[in-house]
Amino acid sequence: MKKTILITFFGLLSLTLASFNVHKFYVALYQVNYAPEKKMLQITARIFVDDLNNAVGKKYGKKINLGSENETVEDVTLLKKYFYEKFYIKVNGQTKPVNFLSKEMEGDVLICYFSMKEIQKINAMEIYNAVITEGNSEQQNIMHFNVSGVKNTLLFTESSSKGMLKY
Repeated sequence: MKKTILITFFGLLSLTLASFNVHKFYVALYQVNYAPEKKMLQITARIFVDDLNNAVGKKYGKKINLGSENETVEDVTLLKKYFYEKFYIKVNGQTKPVNFLSKEMEGDVLICYFSMKEIQKINAMEIYNAVITEGNSEQQNIMHFNVSGVKNTLLFTESSSKGMLKY
């Protein structure tokens, strides 16, 4: 009798657990800091590398291996090109180049470092961030800003890829 109850219990438990799907988070975090003494914006992006590989690969029709031992120079070149197309910041109405500085892996997250130079003062910023969000309705890009001690946060999704901040 005990054996039948245990078998039934574990059978129901297995069936119940098998019916749940693991839900993955589709989120990227960006930190944007204004360094007035250097007259620059310092930008750090933390993005799940598998999502980024999928998005860049889909965009350019190629298998991308960022963050792995199979990463190629072309993979990094396509990553930079992808960012230049999907991410920009206009400061005081002027578009300045976002310079890709470097990248590193931390677990399954690719950390990318960028800068924007020659920024005397910030009165307004217009941000466009469609990194991974185009074609992935679950992706959310959360951007935290610290400009002259004023902190703001913007959320970018497939339906909302532009934001504006005024100082």
